[in-house]
Amino acid sequence: MAYVILDRDGVINEDSADYIKSPEEWRPIPGSLEAIARLTRQGYKIVVITNQSGIARGLFNHATMEAMHDKMRQLAEAAGGKIEDIFVCPHAPKDACGCRKPQTGLFEAFARKHAVDLNGVLAVGDSFRDIEAALAVGARPILVKTGKGAQTLARNPLPDIPICANLDEAARYILANR
Repeated sequence: MAYVILDRDGVINEDSADYIKSPEEWRPIPGSLEAIARLTRQGYKIVVITNQSGIARGLFNHATMEAMHDKMRQLAEAAGGKIEDIFVCPHAPKDACGCRKPQTGLFEAFARKHAVDLNGVLAVGDSFRDIEAALAVGARPILVKTGKGAQTLARNPLPDIPICANLDEAARYILANR
């Protein structure tokens, strides 16, 4: 079974410098839910791997995050897609944990839980730390320009990484290059 790993904020939903702190603030990027549905219909399993330091910063709690994830799953299902699993780092950067991207702990937890070899697994992100984590485990990263993607690209030339306008374009790229 083929998997596609997605970052959350800036890839699936609109991002905010003030953090996404509630289900009401969680708004999908146009075309992202349809992209998840397209990948699902073509046999891909979708997994979300996301840093959520807003928990450590006291901006929201685990229950609120779960409510945001319930909304994301329900909207993806209503569009015809399915999110198989979600892996979250709730720590702040100062915590120096092993799960906060660019560290690889969440990727490794996903691989263990689902018995997946990460080599070659597609991983879509909007930040340099998403790309770094994917490369560190042998996954194949794709950068989207939504969220922090345009800023990431301006600061970090990524000559060997596919660059897509958004998740919809990334899904089309994935399906055209299977």
